[in-house]
Amino acid sequence: MLSDRLDPASLKYVESRDPGQGRLAPRARYRSDAVALDLDGAWRFRLADSLHDLTPDFEAPDHDDTGWERLPVPSSWQMRDVADAPRHGTPAYTNVVYPFPVDPPRVPDANPTGEYRREFTLPPEWPGTGRGVLRFEGVDSAFAVFLNGVRLGDGKGSRLPTEFDATDVLRPGRNVLAVRVHQWSAGSYLEDQDMWWMSGIFRSVALLHRPQDGVGDFFVHADYDHLTGEGTLRVDADATGRVTVPELGLDVAVGERATAPVGPWTAETPRLYDAELTTAGERVRLRIGFRTVTVSGGLLRVNGTPLLLRGVNRHEWDPDTGRTLTVETMRQDIELMKRHNINAVRTSHYPPDGRFLDLCDELGLWVVDECDLETHGFHLNDWRGNPSADPAWREALLDRMRRMVERDKNHAGVIMWSLGNESGTGDNLRAMADWSHQRDPGRPVHYEGDWDSGYVDVYSRMYADHAETDRIGHGTEDPTTDPELDEHRRSLPFILCEYGHAMGNGPGGLSEYQRLFEQHPRLQGGFIWEWIDHGVRRRTPEGEEFFAYGGDFGEVVHDGNFVADGLVFPDRTPSPGLIEYKKVVEPVAIRVDAAARTVSVRNGLDFAGTGQLRFHWRVEDEGVPAGQGELAVPVVAAGDSAVVSWPPELSGAADAGAVGAERWLTVSARLAKDEPWAPAGHEVAWFQAALTTGAPAPSAIRSGAGAPALRADGARITLGDGVFDARTGRLVRLGALPVEGPRLDVWRAPTDNDLRGRRGSDAEKWRAAGLDRLEHKVLSVEPGDTGLTVTTRVAAAGSDAALSAVYRWSAAPSGGDGGAGGAGRLRLTVEVRPAGVWDVTLPRLGLRAAVPAALSAVSWFGAGPHEAYPDTRAAARVGRFASDVDGLQTPYLFPQENGSRTDVRWVRLGPAGGGTGLRLSGPTPFSFAARPWTSEELDAAAHPTELVRGDLVHLTLDAARQGVGSASCGPGVLPEYRLLAAPTVFTVDWAAEEA
Repeated sequence: MLSDRLDPASLKYVESRDPGQGRLAPRARYRSDAVALDLDGAWRFRLADSLHDLTPDFEAPDHDDTGWERLPVPSSWQMRDVADAPRHGTPAYTNVVYPFPVDPPRVPDANPTGEYRREFTLPPEWPGTGRGVLRFEGVDSAFAVFLNGVRLGDGKGSRLPTEFDATDVLRPGRNVLAVRVHQWSAGSYLEDQDMWWMSGIFRSVALLHRPQDGVGDFFVHADYDHLTGEGTLRVDADATGRVTVPELGLDVAVGERATAPVGPWTAETPRLYDAELTTAGERVRLRIGFRTVTVSGGLLRVNGTPLLLRGVNRHEWDPDTGRTLTVETMRQDIELMKRHNINAVRTSHYPPDGRFLDLCDELGLWVVDECDLETHGFHLNDWRGNPSADPAWREALLDRMRRMVERDKNHAGVIMWSLGNESGTGDNLRAMADWSHQRDPGRPVHYEGDWDSGYVDVYSRMYADHAETDRIGHGTEDPTTDPELDEHRRSLPFILCEYGHAMGNGPGGLSEYQRLFEQHPRLQGGFIWEWIDHGVRRRTPEGEEFFAYGGDFGEVVHDGNFVADGLVFPDRTPSPGLIEYKKVVEPVAIRVDAAARTVSVRNGLDFAGTGQLRFHWRVEDEGVPAGQGELAVPVVAAGDSAVVSWPPELSGAADAGAVGAERWLTVSARLAKDEPWAPAGHEVAWFQAALTTGAPAPSAIRSGAGAPALRADGARITLGDGVFDARTGRLVRLGALPVEGPRLDVWRAPTDNDLRGRRGSDAEKWRAAGLDRLEHKVLSVEPGDTGLTVTTRVAAAGSDAALSAVYRWSAAPSGGDGGAGGAGRLRLTVEVRPAGVWDVTLPRLGLRAAVPAALSAVSWFGAGPHEAYPDTRAAARVGRFASDVDGLQTPYLFPQENGSRTDVRWVRLGPAGGGTGLRLSGPTPFSFAARPWTSEELDAAAHPTELVRGDLVHLTLDAARQGVGSASCGPGVLPEYRLLAAPTVFTVDWAAEEA
C-alpha cells in the first residue's frame, strides 16, 4: 500500500492546478495565549533527484532515517554550504524565462524532491481538548504532509501559509512529522518572480493548539474620521467574545461598533493601541491602528489626506540564507528604509514573512501587499496558455488572493492589495479584484499589468519615462485600448509601482521624477526597483569572498547579474543609489537666501509636523569648520512653510571667515530625540549655500624674472619641476614623483545602465565607434619660451572621426604662486576639438594618468563624500573629505565605472604616513577617480575578485561626464546629461608637495 505512493501517478497533486487538499480555510495570523510548539530546528533530510527516486515508506513512524543528514528548518536546501560547495543542487536565477519547458501544468520528471522528518513530543501543558493544527508559513513549491504515517494533505503557494488539522493523528508521546517538498509543481507556473529559484521549507513551522471556544478567525475594522478625530472599532469574529482597548476605555462585544477619540495611525505617526480579543477559551493580543484608506477626487488618501509615496520594492533576501530571514534582519531593513526617508514598501512579488508586517505597523511604513503571483514567462510565448486568462487556473489564483488577504487583513500598514506582478491580463485577475473588493472594501486594489485599469483603483505603471509620466500628470496620456475605460482610468491616481532601476551605478534621473511627483497631484509617487542585490555569498578557492549572480552556478538558462539591482548591497551596506534617493525624497525642504539672510523650511510630510526635528547650521571655509549652532525654527505643520532670520552667531560666522576661502553654509534637520528607527541627531534633510566663492585662481602662469626655464636635453624636456618625454610630450616625473603623464581619455568601464537600453546599448555604440581603443598620434612637441605645447590626434582604427587634443604646459616661478611650501606648479591646459562625424555620445571627456601605488591616502575639497555623476549628484555636498584609494571604490557585484567624485577644487594623493604627494587643482571644478586598476581592467572583470591591484594608482580627471540613467530597465540618460563631442578647454594644475 505505502509503496504505491512512490508511483508518479499517485503524486498527481504536484501537477494539479488545484492549490491543495486537506487544508484548513485561510485565516488571520495572530498571537494568543493558546499553547504552541515551535517545530523549527534541525530536521532529518534527504534529497531525491526525481519522483522516481523517492524513499519507500519515508512517512512511516518507524522508518530508519539515522543515515539522513540534518538540515535547518526554515531554510532552502540549495543554500546549504553555498559559500564553498553547495550540497543539494544550487540556486538558479532567471528573470522571465521558466527554467523548464512551458507545458502547463506539467513539470519535468527531473524534479528534485526534499524529504523531511522531524520527531516531537507534545509539551506537558498541551490540553486534552481542542484541536491541533500544523501551520507552515512558507514551503517552495508543492508539499505533502504526513503525521505519524497518516497523510494530512498537500499544498501549493510558496509564500503563503498553509494549515492542516492534526487533531485525530496526534499522540501523547512521540510524534513523527514527515514532509515531502517538490522543487517544481504546477504552482511554479505562478511563481516566475525575477529571483533565485529555491526550494524547501523556508519559513517557520509550528503546531498550534486551538482551544474549544477559541478564536478561529477575526477581522479588525478600525476606521478614522479625520473631520471629527474619532475612531470607529468593530471586530468581526467566528466566536463569541469581547474586545477591550484599555487605553480608550473600550469594552465591547464581538461584532459591536464603538467610537472614541483616537490618535490616527499613519506611516509618519504609527500610533498603535494594545487590545485584547477574549473568548471563553482564548485570549488574543491585538495591536490596532485607526486609519481610513480611500480613493476619492482622483487621489489615494489616508485619513482624508493624499499620500506621496517615497517607496521601494522589497524582495526578501539574505546572502547566506536566501529568502529565510530573521526578525532582526527584517527590522534592519525597515530601520534602513526609515533612515533614508523611505515611507512605503511594495512586497514584490509575494506576501512577506508576517513578522515584517508587524514591524511595518510598529515602525511606520505604508505597505502595498502583493499576491504570490507572476506568470511573466508566458510573455515569451505571446501569453499563450497564460493562467491569468485560463478558467482552469481560476481557483488557484483566487486561493492565493484569499490566503494573502485573510492572513494580513488586520495590519494597519497594509493600505492596498496587489493582485500580483507581470501576469498579463485575463478574467482571473478581475475575479481576484472582485473578491478582494467584496471581502475588504476598505482597501484599494492594485495591478500594473492591465493598463486599461478596469478592475483596479489606481493606475499603475512601471518604468514610464519622465516625458510620459509628465503627460500622465497632466491627464494627456495615450487613451486606453478599451475606449469605454478611458474616462475611468483618467480619474484614477497614478503610481509608478517600479521606477529608478537600481542596477549597478545609478539610478540616474531620480530628482527629475521627484519634481514631477511634487508638481502634479495625480502623480502620487512610486517604488524604486529594488531594495537589495540578491547576491549569494561565495568564496574563491583562495578564500576571497564575493557575491554570486546568475550563471555563477552553471545554470543553463539565466539572466546574469540582473538579479543585482538593489539600493543596498547583499550585506545591506547602503549603495550610493540609496544615499541619492534619501536626498531626493527628503521630506523637509530647506532653502537659504544669503542676501536676505533667511532660511526657509517647507514641510513635505503628509501628516506630521516638524516638532520631532531640530535645525542646525554650520559654516565652513574650504571645508574647515568656522562656526556652528542651532537654528530656532517654529514647528511647521504638514504642507506648511516657515521663514526664519539668521541668528547673530550665524551672521557673525558668515562675515568672519578666512580671506579668500570658499565659504559654505549647511543647514540640516535632525531628529531631536531617539526614535525606534534612528538615534537622536540622525540627519533627515539638509541644504547648502555658497556664501563666498573664494579667491579666483590665476588665469595663467606667466614667464618673467624667476620663471623656470624650459630645458631640452635629448630624450627629456624639463619645465620647472616637471620632466617630459621629448618624443611623446608626456609628463614622466614631477619633482621626486614618477608620473605616467596625462593624456586625453574618453572611455569608462560600462555601467549596467550603459550596457542595456530601450534604444540600444550605449556601450555597444561606444565600442563600435572604437572609444575603448583610441590611438594617440603625436603631431608635434614644441618647446617654447612660455612652456611646452604638444599637439595630438586621437582616433580609433577604421574611423575618420577624431579628437584634436592640444596640451599646453606652463610653470610657475619657484617660491611664487606655485602651491604649498613654495613648490613649483605646472599648469596644463587642454584644448579639445572634434573632427569628422561624431554620431555617438562620449562616456566622459578628460585625462588619465597614473602615480605610484604608495600614494594611497586621498583628500579633496569638493563634493562628496560618495561618488556622484551628473544625474546622481543631489546627495553630494561640498566639503573637505579624506579616504584611502580602496575606500573610493564602490563594490558593485558586477565591476563597472564607479567612484568618481565631482565638483572637485583640489585633490591630494600622498603616502599614508605622510611625505611627498601629488596635488591637483584647477581654476574650475573637475571630477576625479583614483583606482588600483585601469578602466580596461575594470571593464574586463566579471567579479571584484578578478581585479588585481598593481603598483600604480590610476587617475581619471574629467572636464565632463555623461550621466548614468537607468536604462538597465528604464529610461536612459536624459538629454541634458548626455555628453556630446564638442570643443572643450579645461585646465588642471599639478604640484608635488609635502604633507
